[in-house]
Amino acid sequence: MDPRRARDPRLARADPRLQRVQSGSPAPPSHQPQYPEQGPSNPQSDISYQYDSQDPNRSATTPDTQSTVAYKPRPLFCVVCASNQNRSMEGHCVLAKAGYRVISSGTGSAVRLPGPSIDKPNIYPFGTPYNSIYEELNSKDPRLYSANGLLQMLDRNRRIKLAPERWQENRTVADIVITCEERCFDAVCDDLLTRGGEFNKPVHIINIEIKDNHEEALIAGKAMLDLAAAVGLTGHKIEAAEDIDENIDKILQDQQESTHTISCTRLRSIDSFALMEHHPLE
Repeated sequence: MDPRRARDPRLARADPRLQRVQSGSPAPPSHQPQYPEQGPSNPQSDISYQYDSQDPNRSATTPDTQSTVAYKPRPLFCVVCASNQNRSMEGHCVLAKAGYRVISSGTGSAVRLPGPSIDKPNIYPFGTPYNSIYEELNSKDPRLYSANGLLQMLDRNRRIKLAPERWQENRTVADIVITCEERCFDAVCDDLLTRGGEFNKPVHIINIEIKDNHEEALIAGKAMLDLAAAVGLTGHKIEAAEDIDENIDKILQDQQESTHTISCTRLRSIDSFALMEHHPLE
């Protein structure tokens, strides 16, 4: 024995590594972190694992449930005149610029525009592009049709949509229909009644009497915008109202002082027949 081992207690102890080698006992396992075996990715199990590590009392099968708000689509406006040229397109332009969902159409049998004389109007079928009408009138008499404002009107129209549309041929049913004269109002009501209960949804039809000239159309366009943005007694706008059926009467009452006469009907298609309630506001 080494004499130094007797004097130094540290050297007196045998080296355990040498003893394991001499005895042939297996070495203990190395202390390395154990990782789970790689398998197919499962987002649900990953989410559950994260929730378990954050909160042991949370269920591992379902993530935290968040309150969901029911989706409420914005109402669709439709502005209707006879030829879908002047009054309805002015309203379409104003509402579209303000960010509303809006379409427009006409109830006449054809598109009629002023001609060189009162007994010689320019007549076009619905669906004729505004640009084609513009180019034809510009080639006929640009001075006349610039003086009466037709070319300016058609130039505006062609920037909004392709061509005039006929109400009776349009299958899109708006939530709120604004007509520009009584005969258009009657034509819209009659057409919806003949359609029956296709969609089973309420349609609010509001009539604003507007003379068919450019000056009146400009004034009425602002009135339509005020009506669309009107705040009724309930504090709701037409677009933001929780229930348009409940708030439309109160909203229209606030608009009675408008320079234009407003009348409203609520038309609801139910199955194979329609129920119509008139609400004159004059």
